[in-house]
Amino acid sequence: MSFRQIKAYIKRNLNGWWIVSILGAAVILLPILFVFLSIFETPSEHWAHIKEYLVKDYVIETLTLTFITAITTTLLGVSLAWFVTVFDFPGRKILRWALVLPLAVPPYIGAYTYSTMFSYTGVVQVTLRNWGFHPSQDWISLTSMRGAVVVFTLFLYPYVYLVTRSFLERQSASYIENARLLGRNGMSIFFWVAMPICRPAIVGGLSLVVFEVLSDYGVTQYFGLQTVTTAIFKTWFGMYDVNSAMRLAAWLMVILAGFFLIERVLRRHRKYSASTSKSKPLQPIKLGSVKGTAVLLFGMVVLAAAFAVPILQLIVWATWTYQDVWNDQFMFFIGRTLYTAAVSTVIIMLLSLIVGSATRSRSWGSALLSRTVIAGYSIPGAIIAIGVLGVFLSLDQVYGEVYRLLGGKGTPVVLSLTAAMLIFGYVIRFMATGYNAVEVGFEKTGTRYSEASRLLGRSRLYTFWRVDLPLIKGAVLSGCILTFVEICKELPLALLLRPFDFETLSTRTYQYANNEQIHEAAIPSLLIIGISFISVYVLHYLDKRWET
Repeated sequence: MSFRQIKAYIKRNLNGWWIVSILGAAVILLPILFVFLSIFETPSEHWAHIKEYLVKDYVIETLTLTFITAITTTLLGVSLAWFVTVFDFPGRKILRWALVLPLAVPPYIGAYTYSTMFSYTGVVQVTLRNWGFHPSQDWISLTSMRGAVVVFTLFLYPYVYLVTRSFLERQSASYIENARLLGRNGMSIFFWVAMPICRPAIVGGLSLVVFEVLSDYGVTQYFGLQTVTTAIFKTWFGMYDVNSAMRLAAWLMVILAGFFLIERVLRRHRKYSASTSKSKPLQPIKLGSVKGTAVLLFGMVVLAAAFAVPILQLIVWATWTYQDVWNDQFMFFIGRTLYTAAVSTVIIMLLSLIVGSATRSRSWGSALLSRTVIAGYSIPGAIIAIGVLGVFLSLDQVYGEVYRLLGGKGTPVVLSLTAAMLIFGYVIRFMATGYNAVEVGFEKTGTRYSEASRLLGRSRLYTFWRVDLPLIKGAVLSGCILTFVEICKELPLALLLRPFDFETLSTRTYQYANNEQIHEAAIPSLLIIGISFISVYVLHYLDKRWET
C-alpha cells in the first residue's frame, strides 16, 4: 500500500472515535516499548554480575519449567478433551463442564495448599504414618521443580482442555467419522487424525499456559525456582536496580517472542482450514461399562486433585483461623481489592467499547488497531510492571523539572506513589479480556442496525448509545465480570506496582504464605477462589449460549 493510499484511508476514517482509540493504543504500547528500548541503554553496575553469573541459570530454569509444564498440560488437557468429546459414558455431561473448575484456583494458592498438605507435618504424611507407612521425603514432598510442574499442570490444564474440546466438538466430526468408516480404531484416529487437525487449537491453549508460567511469581518464588520473573523481583527489591530489572524483563519478552516465532516457522507451509464451511457436531460413541467407568474415574481423580481437595483443605484451615483473620483490617483489604478492580474494569470496558465501535469496518487499519490494544495480554505481568514503573518515573522526573522551574524546592514524587500506577498496569494487562467480549458482541449483531440508524440521520454517538449498546449489553456484562475477576486474582502486578502499605486479597495471601502462615492464608484464598468461580460460571454460560 502506497503512502497516498494510507493518507487517503486516514482522512476518510479519522474521527473522534478513532482518535481516542489510537491514543489508547499508544498508551498501552508505551510501557512495552519502554522495556524493549531498555536493551539499548547503558547498563548499570550490577548488570555485569547478573549477566555473567545469573542470567544463564535463570533462562535455563525458565525454559525447563515452561517446556515440562507445556508437555504435561498438553497430555492431560488433550486426553480429557478427547474422552469427553469422542466417547459417551455415565457422568459425561457433568464432567464436561466440571473439568473447567480448576481455573477458579490461582496456581499460587494451589502451591501453598499442596506444599503444606504434603509436608512432613501435613495431612498426607501424618495420615500415612498413622497407618504405619513412613514414606521417603525425597519422593512424597512437593518441592522445587517437581512441585511447580505438578501445581501448574493441575491448575492450568483447563486452558488446553477448553480450546481442544471446543475444536473437537465443532470442527472434527467429518474427519473422525471418515476415519471410522475407513476402519481406523480409537488410538489410531487420535494420533493420526485428531492430533494433527487440532494442532492450532492445542497451540492456542498452550500459549495461554506459557503466558501464565512465564508471568508467574507466587509459585516459582514459593518453590525456590530461579526463573526470569523471580530474578526481576529480586533485582528490583533486593538490589534496588530498576535498570537491570528492566533489562531482564526485556530478555523475557525476547524469549516469549522467540517461542511463538519458532511455532510459526514450524507450521508456515501447513494449512488447517476446512475444505467446506458446513460442519456438524461430533456424535460420541457409547463406551462399555468397564471402559466408561475407567474414563469417569480418571476424570474424577483429576477434578478432585485440581479442585475438590484444595478447596476442602482451605475450608478446614479457614475454620481454624477465622477469628484471627477476619477483622476490620481484613475488610479494608477486601475494599481495596474491589475498588481497584472496579475502577480498572470501568476504564477497560469504556476503552473497549470505543475501540470496538471504531474498528467495526474490516480494514487493515481496524485489524492493526484491535491487535495493538490487546497486546498487553501476551506480555507477562512482570514485564508490564517494569514498563509502567519506568513510564511513571519518567513522568515524575518531568513533573519535578517543571516544579523546580516554577520555584519549588526538592524532587516531588507524585504519580509513582499512588494507586494510579497499579490501575494503569491492570488496564494494559487485561484490556484483551474486555475487548474480546465487546468484539464478539459486535460480530454477532453485525452492522445492519447501526447503518440503518445512520441512514436515518442519527449521529454516531446517538447510534452507539441507543442502538449498539443495548444489543451488546450481554457481551459487555460478560466482559465486565471476566475482567473484574482476573484483576482480583492478579499477583505479580499487585506486588510490583502497589503503593506502600497497599494490600489486596492476592498480596495478603502472598504475605501470609511468605511468612509461613499458610492456615491464615486460607480465608483470602477462598475469597479469591469464590470470585474466580464467577468467571468459570460465565465461561460455561457463554459456551451454552454459543452452542444454541
